[in-house]
Amino acid sequence: MGASDTTTTARVVATGTMVSIGYEGKTVGDLVAQLLEQDVRVLVDVRLTPLSRKPGLSKTKLSEALAVVGIGYVHHRALGNPKDNRAGFRAGEPESRARYRDVLDSAAATDALAHVCELLDGGAVALLCFEDDHAECHRDIVVRRLMRARPDAAVVHV
Repeated sequence: MGASDTTTTARVVATGTMVSIGYEGKTVGDLVAQLLEQDVRVLVDVRLTPLSRKPGLSKTKLSEALAVVGIGYVHHRALGNPKDNRAGFRAGEPESRARYRDVLDSAAATDALAHVCELLDGGAVALLCFEDDHAECHRDIVVRRLMRARPDAAVVHV
């Protein structure tokens, strides 16, 4: 993390708060509890394919569990990391990170990022993927890109 990053692990409840969260090592109950602790209004799923071998963490079941507690669910496939880019990305390869930044330059990803910025006006928004450590996950780059458009936003990594 660089000195210019805006991050915290404390509870922050405010409009314009991005909550970066991975479900690695969590149950759907753990995930929902953490989202509620952060007063998340909408979860944005940034997985290319919103499927999981973990019970309750695929798109339909997850969106149903979130609806029960009043959290919205949005899947933005355009923000997903291509499958063949994931291993290199997780290993920290600069080429994989550059490739993902190119993904975010697509028209579909630009529209998805603009939508997330709109959602931030309504309260805290969580960005979800698998990896627990945001630095190993493409959502770290998603957060950085969103911070360009919303430098006033707070970021919480849970």
